[in-house]
Amino acid sequence: MTNAKHFTLQEGDKPVSPRELTDVSARGEHAKSTHLQRERRRVYIGLPQWSHPKWVRLGITSLEEYARHFNCVEGNTTLYALPRAEIVQSWYAQTTDDFRFCFKFPATISHQAALRHCDSLTAEFFSRMAPLDQRIGQYWLQLPATFSPADLPALWQFLDGLPDAFSYGVEVRHPLFFEKGDAELQFNRGLHERGVNRVILDSRPVHSAIAHSEAIIDAQRKKPKVPVHAVVTANHPMVRFIGSDNMAQNRELFAVWLKALPKWSQTTTPFLFLHTPDIAQTPELVETLWTRLRDVLPEIGPAPAIPQQNSLF
Repeated sequence: MTNAKHFTLQEGDKPVSPRELTDVSARGEHAKSTHLQRERRRVYIGLPQWSHPKWVRLGITSLEEYARHFNCVEGNTTLYALPRAEIVQSWYAQTTDDFRFCFKFPATISHQAALRHCDSLTAEFFSRMAPLDQRIGQYWLQLPATFSPADLPALWQFLDGLPDAFSYGVEVRHPLFFEKGDAELQFNRGLHERGVNRVILDSRPVHSAIAHSEAIIDAQRKKPKVPVHAVVTANHPMVRFIGSDNMAQNRELFAVWLKALPKWSQTTTPFLFLHTPDIAQTPELVETLWTRLRDVLPEIGPAPAIPQQNSLF
């Protein structure tokens, strides 16, 4: 059963009001303007990864093939390991300057080091990813549930030490960041002052699904069950929509984003990443949602022309 308390999209009743978000720091303004100088206004839509064994039959056999259909990718791979230099060069060779990578900071930084005493790890990460500098949508931290409001000073110190050349995002999971109290107020205000995006996780579909498959059970165990606070703190809001294997349910729960994304796109450059419990099924989710997305965001164009799409399902 879905717990309504945990699955209400909260956009209008924000922990930080627009009036409270007017005092932006110099660093935040600089980060925004620098990044937007090379980023024309648009909406980016992609998947959490660019390959899957079952996508081979769809004609998606590489990053190059994936990039013909989508203009960005979430980039989970860097959370688990730093790619070899030659691999990063191959990613550059397989994409164009219109493509955007949204890589996670390595877990060695966000989890093991907990953002502390990790200057050398951070410098190594940026150095390794340097060939893709002009194709970075944003770098983002996926912080563990153990990261609490008491750890905010470490977050601010880490963010303040990052290069101004990129856009950044932060996803939190500790429940106090979703209770609309002082902790969330401080978190949202701190991000806004630095021009950093609050990454928005919408896991309502997967946690509303009937647990009838191993993929659903595994996703319900791993994906955080947190409220959806649709708060824009910077110029590149990122929405991670964790769908289920029930496309009718996905369509219904996605309706709120058909209102939010067009509104945000008037003043920001949003990123939307579509997930399913079994990643092999994400092309079906794209097909399910694209027509309605295009109705409200005509600039995204026709749905990805993935060959033999129906052969997967």
